[in-house]
Amino acid sequence: MESKLQRPHSVRLNRRGDRNNQRPFAKDDESGLFSSMRLPQDNPIKIVWKQGFIRLVLVAGILWMLLILIVLLFHVWSCQSSISFLSAICNKEGKVFIAMDLLGLAPKPEHRCPIPVADDPDKIVIPEGRTPDAIVKNLTYIEEEDLVNNGSQSFAVFGGNQSWLQREENFNLKPSMKVHCGFLKNGGADMNPVDIEYVKRCRFLVASGIFDGYDVPHQPSNISTRSKKLFCFLMVVDEVSLKFIKENVTVRKDKDKGMWVGLWRLIPLKHQPYDEPRRNGKVPKILTHRLFPQAQYSIWIDGKMELIVDPLLILERYLWRDKHTYAIAQHKHHRTIYEEADANKRRKRYARPLIDLHMKIYYSEGMEPWSLKKNTISDVPEGAIIIREHTALNNLFNCLWFNEVNLFTPRDQLSFGYVVYRLKGLFKFFMFQNCEYYSLFILHPHTREHSSKVEWVKSLSEFKGSGSSMKESRGGFGLWTPYPKNLDSVTLPQVVRTSKAG
Repeated sequence: MESKLQRPHSVRLNRRGDRNNQRPFAKDDESGLFSSMRLPQDNPIKIVWKQGFIRLVLVAGILWMLLILIVLLFHVWSCQSSISFLSAICNKEGKVFIAMDLLGLAPKPEHRCPIPVADDPDKIVIPEGRTPDAIVKNLTYIEEEDLVNNGSQSFAVFGGNQSWLQREENFNLKPSMKVHCGFLKNGGADMNPVDIEYVKRCRFLVASGIFDGYDVPHQPSNISTRSKKLFCFLMVVDEVSLKFIKENVTVRKDKDKGMWVGLWRLIPLKHQPYDEPRRNGKVPKILTHRLFPQAQYSIWIDGKMELIVDPLLILERYLWRDKHTYAIAQHKHHRTIYEEADANKRRKRYARPLIDLHMKIYYSEGMEPWSLKKNTISDVPEGAIIIREHTALNNLFNCLWFNEVNLFTPRDQLSFGYVVYRLKGLFKFFMFQNCEYYSLFILHPHTREHSSKVEWVKSLSEFKGSGSSMKESRGGFGLWTPYPKNLDSVTLPQVVRTSKAG
């Protein structure tokens, strides 16, 4: 009886619940999800959605992404355009282009590209005076030091016997500095008196070098009459190369007994400072300001290169136009020194374990692989060309760069980015794209490939016993002098090859 009385009541509750709960859903079914009717039980998200805000945000986001994509595509197109105005918009040194290049979105680099040089060398206005020295104002060099003893004899060394502490102190820039910079007394690399007198007149110079008979001089072309009068073209050679050149090309002598091959004035260096010819070649290349102290501007090119652009146009394009004082080309394949080191080992450019030791020292001193976080577009230059004004800071940079080459391996491309890193952004330079580098010259093959036993060494144990003769006696001391830190725990960063050619 009790259940009969309660049943109708429960039925009424269910019906009331049906009326309260089911009708709104029925209404939604009739009007759709995007109904504009506002009901009391609608939550805030639903109300916002119905007002179209979320849809507006989504549409704006899609439009924004499309705009970015269009801008990036225009950037890529402008970099490929033959129209000068559009190609000028493309900033290949900018981080946007570099990031696109790393992601494989940028166009593949050309082997050669047009160089935006001026039309007429005769119309180039040469800046008056010198660029003021703002950071380092007085730079002098250590020229005499205690002899080095190898256990059997004492002798002078060209690069000096720099200590680890001296090396560290030289990276702290001061207004007045005295540093090692080669040319220590009785260390070698001596010029003939007639050549010393000749180079005193050279304010503008194109310099090159041939060592161990790798090449013969290649005559520059497209050189204006003005540049022929303004520039000295100096080819530095060792005794072996001088003999090879005399046997293969015509060498003429002037009234002062200076030797010439076409435009090139041959500058023989006697008493080579190093056992390794490649290390000897770094003396005129990096220490141009020491070998030719009267020069204000210099363009260095490797001996295998034939210059095909007027040097006055080169200075205007790479230095004067945008007020640079130092310019060097970007490496075609590598941005990080660790990838360059890996390529050097694979191509047997120097002893593999010594290259690894060189890189471990740099990595322990904080030299990270190149990334977009850095202020440079690459840590690795194409070292076959260096364009610079001989300011005190530029001279100091090259001294420090040479000291690294003197202390470690002769592979100068491994040291350039490290010295830039140690100077903490104070050294400014212009690194131009590699395709312009290939438009400045014609590259000729060496007459023969250099090879030495040290390049085939795979383990430090090979330097023991009879293999000790492979150690250089006058260079690379930092590879055999105990380093202040323990390097056993240093693991080099993993190298990912970014180019088959590299």
